[in-house]
Amino acid sequence: MRRCRARASPPGAGRTASLDRTRKKIEESKEKIRREIRESKAKMFTKFTNILQQAVEALAPSLPLQEDFVFHWKAITHYYIDTSDDKAPVTDTNIPSHLDQMLEILVQEEHERESGETGPCMEYLLHHKILETLYTLGKADCPPGMKQQVLTFYTKLLGRIKQPLLPHINVHRPVQKLIRLCGEVLAAPTENEEIQFLCIVCAKLKQDPYLVNFFLENKSPRATGVAKPQKAEVDVSENTVVPADISSETEQAQPPEGNTSTGLCNPTCGAVISPLDSSSNLSEHSTNLSTSLNTMTLSLQTAAANSSDLRQSQDYNLVNSLINLSKSPDGRIVVKASEGLMLLVSLPEPAAAKCLTDNTSLCQLLTERLGKLYRALPQSIDPMDIESLESVNWGLDSYSHKEDATAFPGKRALISFLSYLDYCDQLIKEAHKLTAVALARAIRERFFVPVVEPQLLQTSEIGILTSISLLNRMIRQITSSAMLQELVFFLLGDQRQSETAGEHKHQLRYRLIEHCDHLSDEISIMTLRMFEHLLQKPNEHIIYSMVLRNLEERNYVENKPACQEDKDIVENGQIAGAVDLEEDPIFTDLSPDNRLLGSSWLTASPPPTPDHTKSDGKTEVHKIVNSFLCLVPDEAKSSYYVEGTGYDTYLRDAHRQFRDCCGNCMRWDWPSIPKPLEKCNLETPFFEGHFLKVLFDRMGRILDQPYDVNLQVTSVLSKLSLFPHPHLHEYLLDPYINLAPNCRSLFSVIVRVVGDLMLRIQRIPDFTPKLLLVRKRLLGFEPDGPIIDHMTLLEGVIVLEEFCKELAAIAFVKFHASTTP
Repeated sequence: MRRCRARASPPGAGRTASLDRTRKKIEESKEKIRREIRESKAKMFTKFTNILQQAVEALAPSLPLQEDFVFHWKAITHYYIDTSDDKAPVTDTNIPSHLDQMLEILVQEEHERESGETGPCMEYLLHHKILETLYTLGKADCPPGMKQQVLTFYTKLLGRIKQPLLPHINVHRPVQKLIRLCGEVLAAPTENEEIQFLCIVCAKLKQDPYLVNFFLENKSPRATGVAKPQKAEVDVSENTVVPADISSETEQAQPPEGNTSTGLCNPTCGAVISPLDSSSNLSEHSTNLSTSLNTMTLSLQTAAANSSDLRQSQDYNLVNSLINLSKSPDGRIVVKASEGLMLLVSLPEPAAAKCLTDNTSLCQLLTERLGKLYRALPQSIDPMDIESLESVNWGLDSYSHKEDATAFPGKRALISFLSYLDYCDQLIKEAHKLTAVALARAIRERFFVPVVEPQLLQTSEIGILTSISLLNRMIRQITSSAMLQELVFFLLGDQRQSETAGEHKHQLRYRLIEHCDHLSDEISIMTLRMFEHLLQKPNEHIIYSMVLRNLEERNYVENKPACQEDKDIVENGQIAGAVDLEEDPIFTDLSPDNRLLGSSWLTASPPPTPDHTKSDGKTEVHKIVNSFLCLVPDEAKSSYYVEGTGYDTYLRDAHRQFRDCCGNCMRWDWPSIPKPLEKCNLETPFFEGHFLKVLFDRMGRILDQPYDVNLQVTSVLSKLSLFPHPHLHEYLLDPYINLAPNCRSLFSVIVRVVGDLMLRIQRIPDFTPKLLLVRKRLLGFEPDGPIIDHMTLLEGVIVLEEFCKELAAIAFVKFHASTTP
């Protein structure tokens, strides 16, 4: 018991410690309340002071604008002298109000003066380097939030003042420095003000593109050993160039930029305030500097543009800042930055275009982001979803997966990729030619080849189908000529010489053509569709690489010397060596009057002999049209029994398509007549090329292929037939050219198909009723019923008949287009 009592604490000790803690907490709470009261009083006093100042300004007699302007500027500078608290935010001070008043004074002064005349307030701002001082304060961000206020002031000044300010040396220098501060930190609180400032600078450069030369800064002239280019100044009132030695005398009258001995320095902020002149000396300075303050500097960088060393040592900080802001997590900032870049790339200054591509990371930004978005696409995305996706345009992405009733897995990623691809395409379309070529080549080398090509060359059928679907969407999305050219070279190569059988110089081109005859019908259809879209693009190398380079020498024509017997046959109405349709059992329904006399219409084939006189052109085209319409015999035709399926239904579509095709081909300088045979190298063996070979092979199997495959094959062939090149027209639409041995044309392929069809018809009972039923089902006139025997063949016959009518309509339209003035 004694030990326990000895160890026990004295009575009342615990209660004393608890009271001490309570007193301490009470004192801390009282101190906190006092501090909050002081801060609220200070804020209330600041607000009251602002209100009182505004009331005084409203009631007091108005001062001259210049004195009022100086008053507000002095009020700002006195803050840094009188205030020792550098932690109070700028919004608790009068600085924002004074800056707004200074801006309003400048706007009012400009409004009251004649256009282009500089007033005393603007002269004061320029002479005392107020923008330089504000830049220093903004860089130090003293007081906190000052950078935001400075950016806003610069933006409003450049946006609201109509007279050109950027040519002034005391404007574009601080603007240049402020540009460097933008984009330094992602997701900074001043991002919105930074992008607004950069965009207004871009807009001013778009109005006066030559000003961009001020923003091409030399990295280190001493290190590179390049002499600083001499400057000249332009007097705005006279529009004359002032020599640099005269302008230097003017600059000597200005206070040195680095002179701080008489300046106002706030040690807490580290900001330097330029010395102020008294108001009594303002008029004297205004008189002495009236000429210099109206002088604008224009840096003559002709020597810099011609010097490759100098170009390699230039910085384009305006572009660099926009690139940094384009990586912001805020989508609105990204869109604004992208718009600013689009304005800059469109400037017509070659030096700026060269600097942009050589000394900035714009190419890297575009290609890396394209690759990242492409790789983010899920492998399981359905090719049909890719095809059916609505048109995607670049802009603010407001897609909502929850609100989309047609959403599918990967749609958001697909929209993001296609949207950015559209931005790259629009950027290149608007860019200077030098920039466009460099950007497009970078996309080919850093995106198409390393990212897209491995996907197209893979062996997985699902992967092939998805990658070709994406390629098809990319082809449809791209409209800029430079990017389209690089895409074409990527897909088809840049070879221009004729192909030879078994030669595969460009692996990707050959693989894609192989896919047109793939074991998978889905892959074949998708690849054919891709080539169809490619053929409709306004690029001459596409049709030349795929077809025309193999028809250049016309060695598909047999050049037989015309003997007297041949001349007699021509005069009697039959071309020597032509197919005699009257003796062919397929064409027994042709009368002698419908036989083709010659093939010289539309200058597709020259007269076989000099003695042959071209008959009436309409008669010629009539016979060519009939030759296609009569290819399919009557017992294999079913359009007679269904209204609205005649040959004339194709004429309107053919006219529109041919007009669009001619619009794409206008600038390709194609010949109007075929190359004379005596100038052709007919000894070279003819090879139609891998693309036409696959199409002709597919066409030869039209009776044994699925309906959708046949539709796509004939669609591609009709697109080829529309091109107004004389060799292509002769090879595809002239039924009676004298083909060289072992050569085939589109007409000869169809003739063989019809011959096979006539033999197979005889083995199918009730062929005509079944054929008519299938046609009505395809048109939706009859509901689907029991499966019909030989469905594939019957559908192939219907496609063949419609294709012949389409070829006839194209031939007719092309003839009348050539004869219409």
